[in-house]
Amino acid sequence: MATNALRSLWAEPRPTNAPDRRPRDWALVAVLICWSLLEVVLRQDLAPRPLLLLAVLAVLGTLLWRRTHPLVAVAVSFGTLTIVDIVRILTGSQGALLNSISAALILAYALFRWGSGREAASGIGVILLWLAVTNVADTTSLADSVASYGFFLFAAALGAAIRYHTKILIRDIDQAKAREREQLARELHDTVAHHVSGIAIQAQAGRAVAASHPERAIEALAIIEDAATRTLTELRAIVGVLRATQDTEFAPQPGVAEVEQLATDGQTRPCVEVTLFGEFDDLSPAVGAAIYRLAQESVTNARRHARHATLVTVAVTGDADQVRLTIDDDGFAAGGRAPAGYGLVGMRERASLLGGTFHAGPAAERGWRVEAVLPRTGTPR
Repeated sequence: MATNALRSLWAEPRPTNAPDRRPRDWALVAVLICWSLLEVVLRQDLAPRPLLLLAVLAVLGTLLWRRTHPLVAVAVSFGTLTIVDIVRILTGSQGALLNSISAALILAYALFRWGSGREAASGIGVILLWLAVTNVADTTSLADSVASYGFFLFAAALGAAIRYHTKILIRDIDQAKAREREQLARELHDTVAHHVSGIAIQAQAGRAVAASHPERAIEALAIIEDAATRTLTELRAIVGVLRATQDTEFAPQPGVAEVEQLATDGQTRPCVEVTLFGEFDDLSPAVGAAIYRLAQESVTNARRHARHATLVTVAVTGDADQVRLTIDDDGFAAGGRAPAGYGLVGMRERASLLGGTFHAGPAAERGWRVEAVLPRTGTPR
């Protein structure tokens, strides 16, 4: 597991489509150039000018491509600095390098922030080699040598920490997007499928009676028009929420009270009867909306899949700690009638997200039964 975590950490792609940071990089280089010139003017204890120029160019020039090619930047920069320090040792030249080359710490950070695992391992070796050489070129105390190693290792650790934090943040954002897509899929399926199913049933009924009872066909067309209008209204509401970035006026979610609207007048088959029993005043809005959507989807499934069904009963019971929803139909369960698609999946997800239970399957004697039990104070997880 630890190995997989490390592989996931170093698998982050480099910023190929990141915002253009070139202006800031050029500004950083300009500041460091000014710092270097100021040191050259004010300090007297510096190494020969050619070595200073080579060291400054090696560090400042590679800062511009540290994000896209971190290992190359580190190899060129610290490799050149190592050569400069070896020349200083062999020639015995006196004087120190510019303090502005401490910007090489940025390269150590970039190596672990944007480089792969193999690049980071290779690059840190180059950096440690240079530290060993430069501590010989500039005679320093043990404390100063340890501090120099500590600074560069801290920069590398900071880069790895920022990389890990960014990886976690991207993962959390991806998971949030996935949850939003699932929620949107459930809402679209439960709302649109319900109305479209009703439209299909009324269209079939209207076609069957159009020749013998034209007035009933006209009634069916009116019902189809009403269902289509409501479908368009709900679709526009969903699309409006998706398009709006702020100041969105959210319509209230349907609740237990709206379950009664699923009942029919007995003229349409199967007939839907709704019974509400218990207290629902202090019910969580999320639970109320889930009860309605579960009942709506169950009625839709019964209309579409229950062969020869004449009655669908919807019962909602509110207890002290939970709400129970039961839907039964008297159709024939041919071959363990389980509707194909995402209906049952979405209903099970709704119940699970609120800490409840869901079951759907053939009834004991005849038909299909759907049962869901949700806690009254359930909150989405």
